[in-house]
Amino acid sequence: MTRVEVFNFSAGPSALPTPVLEKAAAELVNYRGSGLSVMEMSHRSREFQDIFNDTKAKLRAALGVPESHEILFLQGGASLQFSMVPMNLSAEGDAADYAVTGNFARIAAKEAEKYCRVNVAASSEATLFDRIPAQEELRLDPAARYFYYCSNNTIYGTAWNYVPETGDVPLVCDMSSEILSRPVDVSRFGLIFAGAQKNMAPAGLTVVIVRRSLAGHERPITPLMMSYQRMIDKDSMYNTPPCYNIYLLGLVLDWLKEQGGVEGMERVKRARAKLVYDYLAESRLFRPCAREGSRSDMNVTFRTPSPELDAEFVKLSVERGMRNLKGHRVAGGMRASLYNAMPMEGAVKLVEIMKEFEVTHHV
Repeated sequence: MTRVEVFNFSAGPSALPTPVLEKAAAELVNYRGSGLSVMEMSHRSREFQDIFNDTKAKLRAALGVPESHEILFLQGGASLQFSMVPMNLSAEGDAADYAVTGNFARIAAKEAEKYCRVNVAASSEATLFDRIPAQEELRLDPAARYFYYCSNNTIYGTAWNYVPETGDVPLVCDMSSEILSRPVDVSRFGLIFAGAQKNMAPAGLTVVIVRRSLAGHERPITPLMMSYQRMIDKDSMYNTPPCYNIYLLGLVLDWLKEQGGVEGMERVKRARAKLVYDYLAESRLFRPCAREGSRSDMNVTFRTPSPELDAEFVKLSVERGMRNLKGHRVAGGMRASLYNAMPMEGAVKLVEIMKEFEVTHHV
């Protein structure tokens, strides 16, 4: 099959826009007449410094990042931030609020317990993470150093449809699976982080957007590579950054601008998700996993009445050129990740296959 005939629904590493891959392929061996591939360039070279500065400026413009916040290009994935956040934003004995609404938020809270007192401000674990708590359900600690939440829960297919109100307590948000898919008022957040491998670039790059006033208070034991202030001082280049991924992020941001920016992405994502959810609402075979009002536009989770039927549907989907619809191992079922690079045609074809399968398998 050609790329045109295959739709990649992977939750990450996920699909990249085809024009981005084509541009990267054209520049792979000889970047703009330099005689070098970006993968071969010194991160201290003029050529790469231009790529780095341009990419950071494009990201600042795309998200409207205010000058009060610094953009960092780091490594270690979003999971390293589970440790960096408490080490940089809390001292021994401090409390931090955590909303445990999915697998990765749960892991982040457990990691934070090594460094501070974790107050579980909300949890949907009792109902298998099928919902997001409302503002009035949040049990906030007024002495918390920060409030942590994951805005889109990739595995269980839920998303926060509001920004929590926490008073003077800084918001820390893992936006890995929805960043660049909608406008965000960055000024409301103390820190935003995102692994790049869902909506931004290949795996290996982590973007951190941090309010500068929150940096510089890390614990004395903080490893040198885990200090936000050190990375701000060195402009993310204490050591060699993930250069090629930063370059690809720049290409993705060019493509994003051509699609109408994050506002354009939001319109498309809503239309894609609505197509799938509308069918799930009328289906007698498939059912959504997340509760209405908490459902993600990025990761649509659904299942049939049995694991056996789930497996049969996944098998059919692969035969029809639809890859990676099998749900995460801890949740089962199916998961259609509808990230920015997924064309509307992918959602249309998914619904067509679901309808076909229902005709022959309705119980």
